[in-house]
Amino acid sequence: MEAWRALFGHDEPYDEQVDGIETAIETARDGGYTVIEGACGTGKTMLSLSAGLSLVRDPDSTYERVLVLTSVKQQLRQFETDLQTINENLPDEHEPVSGLTLVGKADVCPYNREHAAGFDDSVVYDRCETLRDRTRDLTGEGGSTTTGDLTAQARSQQVGLADSGRHDLGVRLLETAGETAPFAPDMPEYDDGRSGVEYCPFYAQYLDDLPAEGEGSPAEAVPFDLTSAGMVTPDDLVAKSVRHGTCPHSVMGAALGEVEVVIGNYYHAFDPTTLSAFTGALASEETFVVCDEAHMLEPRVRDLVSDGVADATIRDAVTELSRVIRPVRYEREGRETEGGSKTADAELVRAELAGSDVSFEELEATLEFLQDLRTELDRRVEAHLDTESPGWRSDLTTLSDDEIPLRDPSEPAVDSLSEWAERAGYTDIHWVRSESVGAVVSRILNEAEDEERTRAAPAVGRLLGEWNRRGHTDYFREIELERTWDETEPDDSWRRAYTARLSLHNCVPSGAIGERLAAFGGGVLMSATLAPMDAFAEVTGLRYLEDEADRPIVERRYGLHFPEENRESFAVAAPKFTYDNRGSPGGAGDEANGVAGDTTPTRRVYADALAEIAALPGNVLVGMPSYAEAEWAAGTLESNLDGKPVLLDVASDDVATESLKDEFFAGDGKVLVTSLRGTLTEGVDYGGDRLNAAVVCGVPIVNTSSPRTQAVRRAYDDEFGAGFEYALTVPAVRKARQALGRVIRSPEDVGARVFLDERYARESWDSVRGYLPNADEYQPVSPDMLELGLDRVRERLGDG
Repeated sequence: MEAWRALFGHDEPYDEQVDGIETAIETARDGGYTVIEGACGTGKTMLSLSAGLSLVRDPDSTYERVLVLTSVKQQLRQFETDLQTINENLPDEHEPVSGLTLVGKADVCPYNREHAAGFDDSVVYDRCETLRDRTRDLTGEGGSTTTGDLTAQARSQQVGLADSGRHDLGVRLLETAGETAPFAPDMPEYDDGRSGVEYCPFYAQYLDDLPAEGEGSPAEAVPFDLTSAGMVTPDDLVAKSVRHGTCPHSVMGAALGEVEVVIGNYYHAFDPTTLSAFTGALASEETFVVCDEAHMLEPRVRDLVSDGVADATIRDAVTELSRVIRPVRYEREGRETEGGSKTADAELVRAELAGSDVSFEELEATLEFLQDLRTELDRRVEAHLDTESPGWRSDLTTLSDDEIPLRDPSEPAVDSLSEWAERAGYTDIHWVRSESVGAVVSRILNEAEDEERTRAAPAVGRLLGEWNRRGHTDYFREIELERTWDETEPDDSWRRAYTARLSLHNCVPSGAIGERLAAFGGGVLMSATLAPMDAFAEVTGLRYLEDEADRPIVERRYGLHFPEENRESFAVAAPKFTYDNRGSPGGAGDEANGVAGDTTPTRRVYADALAEIAALPGNVLVGMPSYAEAEWAAGTLESNLDGKPVLLDVASDDVATESLKDEFFAGDGKVLVTSLRGTLTEGVDYGGDRLNAAVVCGVPIVNTSSPRTQAVRRAYDDEFGAGFEYALTVPAVRKARQALGRVIRSPEDVGARVFLDERYARESWDSVRGYLPNADEYQPVSPDMLELGLDRVRERLGDG
């Protein structure tokens, strides 16, 4: 029997799983990747885990771990569940598979989880680093105490208070993840003879558990047996760590290299900051990587390898530079700052500069550069608003998100901000040296304040260095304006309404993706929607791996293997749902119609078709190209449906979205209307009777007038010769296919899947039917014949 079958969590694999597992194993042995497009229900999660674990447990293999990357929380949970299933069904002679899910500090810090000791998500990272540094300073070389003494003090303080009989002190212990910590919710302080110094008792305990340098592995500080723990979820990790009184995030890092399966997000493998600080050791030939929801790999990594800094961050960097420069400048002038002499500070600055390659003159030159840069940014924003929104100063509430391109996005050229800098006398040196200056400024301030904080100067310096180095075709520079509100700014200032950001966008992330994939030993990239495969291989750098690095790339496609009689699939030849055809969602005649925008012939066709589909028994999902169109669709359905509840998804936070989803699943059938750009059309489990039909209106191509989108399109034209297709059409069709893929999730599911737009039904110059790998399944029908096809669905659903 094949070795992988012992690690397969179910009794019998599908034929597709057998082929996929054996292909992935064989390809990975040669250092390659298997690219799998598998319909919902293919069992891709179990397929990838079984293949990877088979290699990890093969004594002749070089693989030591499986790294799972996914951008969807629902899928992260699915990998945890499947790994638990594998362990539950392992033969007796096999050790449990060890697994760990990676999350951020905010999710596992005991104080932050309970909003204790001044913690919340906005400060957790800086506060954590400060407390860690203080704990190390107290206990390191030259420190005044030991880690054991700190933890003992934190524990004994609570015991002493509790035993004192002073009930008025309100003594209690921190509780989280169902466990009680040995420490109070308030941060303890150590008396160093001068003042009380806050420290983290959880981190002190972790340091106390670490073996002496050179005498063991950090894994010895993990307070549980990794070989028998099985799948450790974030809540499990917190509970096990808190019970012992140790830091969960530090334990996570110590266990990282010891477990067989690590489950994380794309940023754990592709974000440069996360790699350098936390997960870099995983990017090795010993790692079998699984990229789930791989159709999202390109856009997610594009965001991770792009960069930018806010106007407020530049302001803070100016302040930081001024604080470092002032004491030396005042000393030279024989002046004193407020509060007395600053000679000691001047000495610190000179000492730090002496130990670096940064001169005081460079500090002054960088300060002047940043001040002028911020003034120029301010001038450009005002000029843009004066042109695009005259009278904006009198009513800031009318402003919306906006972009200010710094070059024609369709014609690669040097950006206008770089040209301004050159005219102002700033050279490449000013841009590039800002990085070194920012690092020195941060070091000086942290030393002066005895507090390790994230400073603005390094981020600004890094951005300016990259701005100068990067090309002007594959990178696009702009000023982004995000609608916010700041009451502290003047009434007529754009800063009251906007947060401005200097942004450097990576238009072609294929190089960054391919470079990172090349660092791993091999693996699987999988999704229900990858076609066309050639486009996917190009934009993710796989083609480079195959052609230049001579690493095999093997493709597999597995369609739905569930009973065809359980599903009806239509491509309705309704007029194209484009702005030119449909008009805006609101318009003249709204009051007479009772529904916004039903005055155009195209909208009337869509309103009728949506009503027919939404009237099917059970739950119906309606996917629209935008939230504005979703609002229109919900309005027309409320007017045309008789009594069936209509739920509207709007751009909101995760809590509101989860609440809406729960409402949709509860009780009798409803209609849920959402944007195809939202989170309810991908990665959500609508199995069983949770969804009986889904309809997609139009082809959800992003706004082509956006400067950033135009820049990506031009860059893709230059790189691949297929700008509109690769940058716009293919991602839009994948979005549409993802939404319809929610309907049929198991052999028992019954339902209808409807594309509503003639571009899915007919061949034409802008047809997308060729991008549907299973196009034959979607019967082209005219709008007046749709009702007849839906009758078959009603009959199968028991309402015919």
